[in-house]
Amino acid sequence: QVQLVESGGGLVQAGGSLRLSCAASGLTFSSYAMGWFRQAPGKEREFVAAISWSGGRAYYADSVKGRFTISRNNAKNTVYLQMNSLKAEDTAVYYCAADIRDSQVVVGGTPVYWGQGTQVTVSS
Repeated sequence: QVQLVESGGGLVQAGGSLRLSCAASGLTFSSYAMGWFRQAPGKEREFVAAISWSGGRAYYADSVKGRFTISRNNAKNTVYLQMNSLKAEDTAVYYCAADIRDSQVVVGGTPVYWGQGTQVTVSS
C-alpha cells in the first residue's frame, strides 16, 4: 500500500531553518504530484506547497512564498520542504500528500494520499 513518511520536524528558534523530508513507497513516485500541508492547533489544515511530477512546476501559499522551497528527487522517491526564516506562526504539524492527477489537485487540498505528519515548533 501507499506510504508517505515525513521526517525532519523539530523545535527551532524564530529565524532558523528546517528541512522536511517525505519518503514515499508503494507508488510510482515519478508519476505523482506531491505537496505539503500544515495544521496548527485549533485551525484548519492549509496548503503550503506543491510540486509537479517532473519538478518543473512549484506552487506556494502566499504565507510561505520566498521562505519555503519544495523540491523532489524522483530517484530517491522523496520530496523535501526547505523552510527558512521560520516564524512562530509556522508552528504546526506538517503533512506530506500525493496525487497522480495534476498538481493543481494538490493545491486544491484534495490529494488522495496523506502522511502521518511531523511536528514543527518555532519558538519566538
